[in-house]
Amino acid sequence: MHAMNLTVFVELRFWLLVVFSLVLPVGIYALLLVTQSISRMSVMGFGIALVLIAGVDVYLLQTLASVAKNTPSLADDAVFVSELSLALYLLPVVYGGIGVNLISHVLLRHLTEAEKRFDREHPDD
Repeated sequence: MHAMNLTVFVELRFWLLVVFSLVLPVGIYALLLVTQSISRMSVMGFGIALVLIAGVDVYLLQTLASVAKNTPSLADDAVFVSELSLALYLLPVVYGGIGVNLISHVLLRHLTEAEKRFDREHPDD
């Protein structure tokens, strides 16, 4: 049996939340902004990564909120159990939305090109 932490801010899950909410997405955005050319598969991979990061963020936020209810720290409650916690869910929503947009961009470009190829190969249709 392990001792209860006095705050969630020392939990590994909190630091994973910081990495998945700030470090990884900012790294992905920076890489996308400085890249001069990029393959479709890379764009698709970054989009999928952002959607997965959003899912991990939501999971970590929910588990930290659950743990925060059982700690004596008022700071935990202020961040993870109050109305402020709703603001924390905006980051995964943004990351997931951008990820879905990247994925749909790749798929739409592929479908547009496939339609043009079809029209060239079947001019009578």
